Amino acid sequence: MRIRDPHSGSSYFSKRRRRVDDGFPRELTFSCFRRIRFLEKDRARHWLLTALEDARSRWPVDLWAWVIMPEHVHLLVSPRDPKLELGRFAGFIKEHSARPAIRWLAEHSPAFLNRITVQEGTVTRRRFWQPGGGYDRNVGQERTLASMIEYIHQNPVRRGLCERPADWEWSSARWYAGVRPALVEIDATLPTIHDC
Repeated sequence: MRIRDPHSGSSYFSKRRRRVDDGFPRELTFSCFRRIRFLEKDRARHWLLTALEDARSRWPVDLWAWVIMPEHVHLLVSPRDPKLELGRFAGFIKEHSARPAIRWLAEHSPAFLNRITVQEGTVTRRRFWQPGGGYDRNVGQERTLASMIEYIHQNPVRRGLCERPADWEWSSARWYAGVRPALVEIDATLPTIHDC
């Protein structure tokens, strides 16, 4: 939904949708601001993985699959507490990966900051992530999990970044293929983990 500031006349998009935190697994997808390829550099990918691991240590959430693409991220997660607000988990990851990225830009590429600076009413913000909650989808059936994991892992193949999912370092496909050590360990709580 487009929001217009009555004082300045400027406008911005704000996603208006209802999240349902019902304890089901959820695929979370969030994109970089204006689809800028912030995540094509290893340093930004490592900041994201650090934020993901920090979030996992704070919230009772199991991670079942992930992939980092140049301009977006997919995570398949499952809350261990049915009342957990997964939006807070995702927000933490986004905030704590954006901060070091914006600090790095301010130090090494200050002219680039103009591309990600927005005015929202009286507040000036620097955007690393597209505003709003991103796209997420609850999974209510176990048989859907394997196809979701396959979809997540095939992202870099579909984009021509690699030939096989396990060739992409920035994905849990390597973990599922038995590559160790893994950048991020997957929680072995997936009901059909050996079938994926």
